[in-house]
Amino acid sequence: MIDLHMHTDCSDGQFSPEKTVQLAHEAGVTTLAITDHDTTDGIAPAQKAAMQYGMRFFPGVEISVKGEKELHILGYGIDPHHAEMCEFFADFQRERAARAVRIVEYLKRRGVSVTLDDVRRYNAGQISGRPHFAKTLVAMGYVSSVKEAFARYLTTPEFYAHVERPKPSPERGLEVIRNAGGVAVLAHPYLLHMELSQFESILQQLISFGLQGIEVYHSRHTPECIMQYLQLAKQYNLLVTCGSDFHGPAVKPDIFLGSGANGNLCITDETIPNRLAAAIDLRKKEMRMR
Repeated sequence: MIDLHMHTDCSDGQFSPEKTVQLAHEAGVTTLAITDHDTTDGIAPAQKAAMQYGMRFFPGVEISVKGEKELHILGYGIDPHHAEMCEFFADFQRERAARAVRIVEYLKRRGVSVTLDDVRRYNAGQISGRPHFAKTLVAMGYVSSVKEAFARYLTTPEFYAHVERPKPSPERGLEVIRNAGGVAVLAHPYLLHMELSQFESILQQLISFGLQGIEVYHSRHTPECIMQYLQLAKQYNLLVTCGSDFHGPAVKPDIFLGSGANGNLCITDETIPNRLAAAIDLRKKEMRMR
């Protein structure tokens, strides 16, 4: 099985990079990518673990950008030590730290008494993000599930208006990935909840900025959506990728490594990682010729 989209506790996943790779191996995954949000810290330990299990590994990342809609861009084959990317993520981490303080203040206004020390118990030493706050709210009895924490507190209009951190433009996000030698792929387009015509318009814009692929197969994609995205990938000569978007049962309990939700993933088509690998090799050659 092939799974090119999973998260570790270096961002908002539940398990360490090593444990995540171990679980993927036990689930039958043979080709994988670690794609943590806005950090490459998990790549080296995950790659080492993947080598021990004889798994094919792609270094990856997921960047949030904001244009007409908030979009998530996956970057594959990146150099995790690229100076521009490292500084880009350092800016993100500084803003995340400031946002964590704003979230505490926001929750207090909503009658929820949570401190940063409370949240740090659930962030594995990382800067506290929304999933860590959600797990804290569950542990402290304010909500019964992570899903409820997001619905009641962390995805409300008030949250987005007064708390959410600014996002880079799509053009900037794609530029950072490509400058780091990576291949850029649009993550889980179904979650944009767009009409096909609107989505195609945004897709065309992203392609002009350097987008090279679509995550056609995802745990939340319906068969109808998959057919539409396959057609668009063919029409615009885009790479097709697949990923569960695994975070761990404490965060997304219905999504499993390799198999997705209710076994709807289970992708075994080796042309998917082979085409991605070829695109990464070509990108590296382009970088060397600059």
